[in-house]
Amino acid sequence: MAALGKLLRNRRAGEAGLAWHAPNLTGPETLRVTSPDFEHEATMPSAHAGKRSGGRNTSPALTWTGTPAGTAQLLLVVEDPDVPLPRPFVHGVFLLDAALTDVARGALDQDGATPGVRVLRSGKGRGYLGADPIRGHGPHRYAFQLFALAGPITAVRGGADPAAAKPRAVLDAAGGVLARGRIDGRYENP
Repeated sequence: MAALGKLLRNRRAGEAGLAWHAPNLTGPETLRVTSPDFEHEATMPSAHAGKRSGGRNTSPALTWTGTPAGTAQLLLVVEDPDVPLPRPFVHGVFLLDAALTDVARGALDQDGATPGVRVLRSGKGRGYLGADPIRGHGPHRYAFQLFALAGPITAVRGGADPAAAKPRAVLDAAGGVLARGRIDGRYENP
């Protein structure tokens, strides 16, 4: 697999494809998102990697400040813009109660048992998918993007429930961004 990673080393989806750059998700960058598990742009601990990469597939703890008055819901999107695909890979989409100011380690995992956290689909399955870059492809960024929405996402295109919808359909249904913030972690499989 390392040989494949080296062959694809220069192929990356790119920053421009992230939810962060979607026209319907633009807004003031006034949310401050942090994690006790890693610093912005630093390497994430292996516990937050996928099992195939030696991790436990456990979502990191996140905290944030600056949620504006009038926020109806928070949308959290985790994407890898360094995957060798046409678009960033979605590692998780979550709808959070507006009153939350943090999520504990493991709160974004597929069981969805955390109060105030609605676990939606990811690019493959449901819930948080840990970092799992192709061996030899180089470091990958994992963008944890948080959006404060003026209105909740209750349905997506065609009236479908967000829990049954593909991640991109949920992102397309979002709008009215009052604030946003982001923290990026890095991970590499040598």
